[in-house]
Amino acid sequence: MVKSTVTLKLVIGLFLQSVFMICNAQQTRMDINDAILSALKNNTTVRIANMDVVKAEAAVKEAYGYAYPTIDFSTDFSHFLTKPLTAFPDFEALLNNLTYKVLFDEGVLPQDDNKYLPMSTKLQSFAQTNSFESKFTITQTLFSSTVFRGIGASQIYLDLSKEKLKSVVAKTISDVKKSFYGVLLSTELLKIVESSLKNAEENFADLESHYEQGLVSDFDRLQVEVQVENIKPKVLELKKVLHDSQNGLKILLGLPQSADIVLAGSLNYSDEIIISEDDAIAFASENNYDLRTLLNKRKVDEAFIALETSNYWPMLTAFGNYSYAGSSDDLKFSTYNYTLVGLNLRINLFNGLRTARRVEQAEIGVRQSGEQIILTKEFLIQQIKSKLYELNRVRSEINALERTINLASKAYDISRARFNSGEGTQLEIKNADLELNTAKTNRLQSVYSYLTAKSDLDLLLGRIDEEYFKFMNDQLEK
Repeated sequence: MVKSTVTLKLVIGLFLQSVFMICNAQQTRMDINDAILSALKNNTTVRIANMDVVKAEAAVKEAYGYAYPTIDFSTDFSHFLTKPLTAFPDFEALLNNLTYKVLFDEGVLPQDDNKYLPMSTKLQSFAQTNSFESKFTITQTLFSSTVFRGIGASQIYLDLSKEKLKSVVAKTISDVKKSFYGVLLSTELLKIVESSLKNAEENFADLESHYEQGLVSDFDRLQVEVQVENIKPKVLELKKVLHDSQNGLKILLGLPQSADIVLAGSLNYSDEIIISEDDAIAFASENNYDLRTLLNKRKVDEAFIALETSNYWPMLTAFGNYSYAGSSDDLKFSTYNYTLVGLNLRINLFNGLRTARRVEQAEIGVRQSGEQIILTKEFLIQQIKSKLYELNRVRSEINALERTINLASKAYDISRARFNSGEGTQLEIKNADLELNTAKTNRLQSVYSYLTAKSDLDLLLGRIDEEYFKFMNDQLEK
């Protein structure tokens, strides 16, 4: 019986160990760089933007295709169920009259006008029942301003698509950073509250022993017990916040909600030199991805003006074809072939002023893009000033809070020592614990604010590591 129990425990132990190993194997541990790479590889928004680039590259190739020769082959076979008829002079009357005229003129027969038949037309068919034709046709554009302008416009549109992709990638990287920091913040806050709960429970355990010895009142005991019970809902609330923030991060990373991820890292603050306002504005004017996207959009709009204006110019095309054909009434075809070459010149003289109106619309589009650029620059400057102010404010706040934490920690230790020596009260411990947790929480939130503001500033400045763009291109264009 004992042997069976030992064997059962061994089997259960091995089973639990296997389950534990499987669960650990399914966990994905990642730092912030791994998270960014995962988003660039799997995020739907990034993938769609990359597809736009691939689509634009195909459009460039299509535009070049209009400058290449076009070769077509066609063949057809036709069979008349009812032949078409054409009104034509009566050949029988014509031949009869000509014959008698010759005989009369040569004196072979005496003149007799009654021999002449009246001339009229009759319906006659000149088509054969069956016919076919096979044809090769080649066409080459020799001059077309529209084709040449279209090639340039498509290339500019490709540049615009690439800038849009960079803008999406930069925004995704910033979002991943902030979401990653949000998960770390929730984790750290949960640790603080759990630590506070542990301290309260330990304090309550100490108080229980003092209560049993009659050293503390029932009121003090109940007060600490209420403190413990009040902290427990906060733990559950923060666990939910952590769960939600993790799921939000998974969406950004393009991972299923069932994925088990473990984040490596912590909310660390390192004091560093912050870029000056003038340098930041100058840098952003050259590198901000949204601004660069708008500048490329204006180039596209300008290219559309040239494209629409090109409709005023003539188009010259060379063409040639080779045909092989035949016809018969009984499928025994009499065949022939012919070859043809030529030039075609087309000039639009009037189209209801449609070209002029399209040019006007394109010019308005350029002006609209210019207004958007001006507005974006103003908004960019305002955002940069705001983020720089926030970074400097939070940095000062963090330095002050670090000293506050040290003081609150010492105050908590002193309150515990005073209570254990019989000089202090539970109220002192409770207040000291509250002050310590408040200071820790405030510092964590300030560090989070600093890191997210720094991420926002990097996005505004267009200060994104180029290696991320290279990785994205290597992964998504395959």
